[in-house]
Formats: sequence, C-alpha cells, structure tokens
Amino acid sequence: MKRLKDAFSSGHVVLDIAASDMESAIREAIRQSVAEGMLPEQAKDQVVSALLRRETEAPTTIGHASAIPHAYLDVLTEPLIIFVRLAHPVNAGAPDGIPVQFLFVLLGPPGAAAEHLDTLASIARLLSNDEFRYDLGRAGNRAALLEALQRFVDQTELSIPPVAKKGIGLEYTGRLFGGFIDDVRRRSMCYASDFRDGLNSKSLSSTLFLFFACLAPAVTFGGIMGVETGGQIGVVEMLVASAFCGIVYAICSGQPLIILGGVGPLLVFTGILYRLSADMQLPFLSTYAWVGFWTALLLVILAATDASCLMRYFTRFTDEIFSVLMALIFIYEAVRAIVATFRTSFADATHHDAAFLSLMLALGTFYIGMTLSRFRRSNYLVHWMREFLADFGPMLALAAMTLLAWWLRTEVSVNTLEVPGSIQTSTGRTWLVDPFETPIWARWAALGPAMLAAVLVYLTQNITGRLVNSPDHKLQKAPAYHLDLAVVGILIGVCSLFGLPWLVAATVRSLAHVRGLATTEEVIIPGGGTQERVIHVQENRVTGLAIHVLIALSLLALPLLKVVPMAVLYGVFLYMGVVSLTGNQFFERLTLWLTDPGLYPRTHYLRQAPTKIIHHFTLVQLVCLVILCCVTLSPNASLRLSFPLFIALLVPVRLLVDRVFDDKHLAALDVDETPQEEETHWSA
Repeated sequence: MKRLKDAFSSGHVVLDIAASDMESAIREAIRQSVAEGMLPEQAKDQVVSALLRRETEAPTTIGHASAIPHAYLDVLTEPLIIFVRLAHPVNAGAPDGIPVQFLFVLLGPPGAAAEHLDTLASIARLLSNDEFRYDLGRAGNRAALLEALQRFVDQTELSIPPVAKKGIGLEYTGRLFGGFIDDVRRRSMCYASDFRDGLNSKSLSSTLFLFFACLAPAVTFGGIMGVETGGQIGVVEMLVASAFCGIVYAICSGQPLIILGGVGPLLVFTGILYRLSADMQLPFLSTYAWVGFWTALLLVILAATDASCLMRYFTRFTDEIFSVLMALIFIYEAVRAIVATFRTSFADATHHDAAFLSLMLALGTFYIGMTLSRFRRSNYLVHWMREFLADFGPMLALAAMTLLAWWLRTEVSVNTLEVPGSIQTSTGRTWLVDPFETPIWARWAALGPAMLAAVLVYLTQNITGRLVNSPDHKLQKAPAYHLDLAVVGILIGVCSLFGLPWLVAATVRSLAHVRGLATTEEVIIPGGGTQERVIHVQENRVTGLAIHVLIALSLLALPLLKVVPMAVLYGVFLYMGVVSLTGNQFFERLTLWLTDPGLYPRTHYLRQAPTKIIHHFTLVQLVCLVILCCVTLSPNASLRLSFPLFIALLVPVRLLVDRVFDDKHLAALDVDETPQEEETHWSA
C-alpha cells in the first residue's frame, strides 16, 4: 500500500487518456509517461514492446474494471508504478465482463518483480472495494486520488466499518432518547456534505423523474381519500401535505433518501375512521386530529425508547417479502387502471381508440424508460451521451409519451391528470381544524385507534428504512431510524391539526430514489448470467428537497399539469414497480422455478444450499407474500386494516423457519449482504 501511496504522491498518474483498446491504451500511457518525465525516452520502445508482448501471451485484466500491465527490463533502473485512468472503458476480456478503465502499470529492472508482489495484493484488495473504484473514477487530480486511498486505509486497516452494515443505528442504548441523540450526532457530521453531494446531473435527473413519480400517487391517493372521507380530505390536502412534509423531512430527517407518501393501509384506516365518526355522530376532522395527536405522541415515545432497535429481529426474509409486495401493488395498480380504461370503453360501446392509445402510452413509457436506463451498457454513442440517456431515461420517456398524446389530442382524447383549479380545501373550510369540537370522552377514546395507526406507521417507516439502508446499496452515511420515526411522528401531529393526510415512508418511491442516485455496474455471475450491482449512491438532501419544492410550486401551476395523460403515469408506476424487483433475491429465486436447472447461475446460495432447500425456503416466502396480497387487496376493510399485524407476524414465522432449515443453509439464504465471494476476484 505504501508503494501505491508513493506513486500517487510522486505524480506517477496519467488521467483520462483516449483509447479504443488495450494496445492503444498502453501506447498512449507510456507516451505520456515519457513526456512527463516518469520514464526515460530511450526506454519507451522497449517498455511498449514488452507490455504488448505480455498482453499477447495472457491478458493482464484482473476484473473490477482494472488491469495490471507489467514488464521488467534491464533498461529500467528502479521499480515504478504508474496509475492510468482511461477516458472511456475498453473491452479487454476481463474475467467478470466489466470493461477496463484503470491500469496499474508495474515497471522495473528484472529483480523488481518480487518487490511488486505485495503491491499486486494491495491492488487486488483496493479494486474489490466498490467505493474506492468509484472514487478513482471521479478523482480530478492527484490530491483526490490520495484522499480516496487514505479513506480506504482508514476503513480497512483501522477497522472502521461501513455505516450501512447490519445493526448500525439499531443498538439499544437504555437511555431516554439515547438512540435519537446518537442518530443526530452521527448525521450531523454528514449534514453539510448532504447538500454538497447533491449538486450533480444525476441528482437533476432523479429530481425530475421522481417529481412526477411522487405527484401521480399524491393525486391518485388524494382522489381516493376524497371519496373515502366524504370530500373532507382530498387532492389539494394531499398535495399540500406531500410538499410540506417532504420539505421538512428532507431538511430534518436522518435518512433523506426516504420519500414520504400516502400508503394504502393508512388510506384504509382513514376511511374506517370517517365511517366510525359518522356512525357515532362525531365531527370527523376534529376526531381525526385527536387520533393523529395520540399517534404522534406514541411515535415520539417509541423513538425516545429506542423501539426501532426491535427491527434487528427483521431479516432479509421479511424485507424481501415487503419489498416485492410494495412493487406488486404498484404493478397491479398500473395494470388495473389500464384494464378499467378498456372496460369503460367497451361498456360505453364507443370507439376504442382512447383505450388503445392509453395502452400504447403506458407501455411506451415503460419500455422507453427501461431501455434508456440500461443504455449505459450499450455500445452506441459516446460515453457522456450514454450516461445522460441512462440517467434521464425515465424522464425522457414521460416527456416523449406526453408529447405524443398532445400531438394526437385532436384525433384521440385520453384522460389526463385530474388536479383542482385552485389552492383551497376540498370543502372550502378553513385550513386549521378545531380539535375541541370533539367531546372529551372521544378525545381519550381516540387513543385506541391511534395505537393501531402507530403500529402501522412504525412498521412501514422502519421496514422501508431497512430496505433503503440495505448493505447492498453501499451507503456510506449513517442511518437514523429513531430520528426518522420522531420526525414522521411530529409531522403526523402537525398534519392532523390542519386536516391533512398522514404520510409515511413510501417503499417503492424511496427505492426508486436510491436507484436514481446509484452508480451501477453489471457483473457476470460464475456459471452464466449477469447481475446489476450498486457501487455507489449519491447520498444527499438536495433531491428530496427539490422534489417536494417542485410539488409545492405545482400548486401554483395546477392547469399545466392537466396536459399529462394518466396513462403515462401508469407507465411510470409500472416502471417503478419492475425496477424495485431488480436485485431482490426472493424474486430471483422465484424465477429459478421456470429456469432450466442446468442453466442456474452459480450464486452464493446455490453454491452453499441444495436446490431443494432453496425452493422450499422460497415457497415459505411465497406463501407469506400471497397471504399479505390477499389482506392488502381484500374487499373487507377490517381485514385490510389488520395489515400491520400480518407484517409483524413475519418475525415469528422467520423464527419458526430456524427450526425447519439448517443454520448453514439459512446463513446463505437470509444473509443481509451479498457475500464478497459472489464477485470475481483476482488471484495470483
């Protein structure tokens, strides 16, 4: 490691050279090294010939976008290491299939090979670290390279664990507000960088896409809530709550990558509370406010007593089921809406052009978004164009299909986003709710439903937090479960006072936020197949803040939003649902049921557990998922209201699984982080 640090310190660095293959990369690297005085001019031709001859005999690619060309000649008097970064990766037949962008050129006299052995091991260890490779790719000068190297040394040799590892932020302190204070202390160290790190093009693309991805559910949930509450809480209230809560959460939360939004169980809860208030002749908004006050208090108490540490008993088993459930709900809602369009068309016995155009717009948005998001790995266009299309793909898909619908508006009319014409409450009431309209006995009785609401918010918020903070996302900044729960609790209390809907962590939107800010690479799994892996996420507060500022501004330009077809937003729903399934091992194991056993990829769990055991474990998860789907989509409102209890029951189910499956097999199937052995490593 010392030799690498010396090489970076001495300026033995050549950055962003243009090359189309390894030969041109080596020639240009040595040419620039000679020009900058790293190598003597008389050694140039011999070094190039020796390096190219070594490449011909056996490629020096070691995987992880890297290669180690080396040559030892009498013309060289001392060992030398030159770091070379290519402007664009080149395909060099790497063992993991990742194009090469980094070269560590090892040169010296014949006896220097032994001195470089330790350096080879250090290079292999460095390059297996995704975060270090990300830093290598974005470093603009020698100082940035040295900083990246020192950061790696601090995390490995000084044994500082990545903050996103299992259990971080979920320790029980035994002190009142102990976990909350620890969360504030950890996150305060990252607060300034949370804003600096959001100033990039990836944040812009994520903001524009998620603005519509958050606006559409807000309008949809607001419309449904208006029906469930007799029009007392509607679209405007949902938009105002989304903007206000989103801005406050982006500024004050511990994990700003989480997006708050309306969720189905809370919608069902609010509808039942409205009918209960009507049956008991109680003023709904005032009663709703008292339930919200109690819910807020209970959530703050849970945050103060480190209750989120109970999430340690939730494992990947539960996280995967919950994640797939939320993704399937988005896909189901998109498909259901399109089917409803066709049913309406046939029922009215009218032309079906609008229904078919809606289908085309939805599928077109989905297809273009998916295709462009994968364009980064394409061979077409130049590098920066591929990056732009991949980052802005979902937004470009939405814009293209909206323009198509607008162009055809005189021929075919489709349903567009339904938004109110002005900013006022749905019933024309004042914004502030009078909580004292409710009788005293009802104020205390509100504690009963508040307990159920608190359990629902607690589970939804924390499970989504676990999914966002998953070690597979390689987050570097500390999570803050207790702080986040307290912020959500306070926001629910404020929203209750103004008759606004309660918002909580929205799983699919939050995961879409993480994916939108992620830098990924595709790796080849031993035995066949590919897998997309996150190497870095641009953690920041700017995107969450900007998304909800745009939602707030949309309240000032409501008529402009009416040009966006609902079918395009259904396509966005479909895209978000499908993308959320990416990397979910439960879903991957489900696909094995339809795969030829001889073509199974050699993933870590397939190498460590018998196929029969894997299928049985997957079957248990599938049964749990089907039960949760039945509860979520049940026409019985009371059954749907019990959704959080069924989520909580996944913990004892997982404990029962311990008695059925071998610990060794469970260690492979239910591991929190994909083991390093899954990746292809360089070996001598």
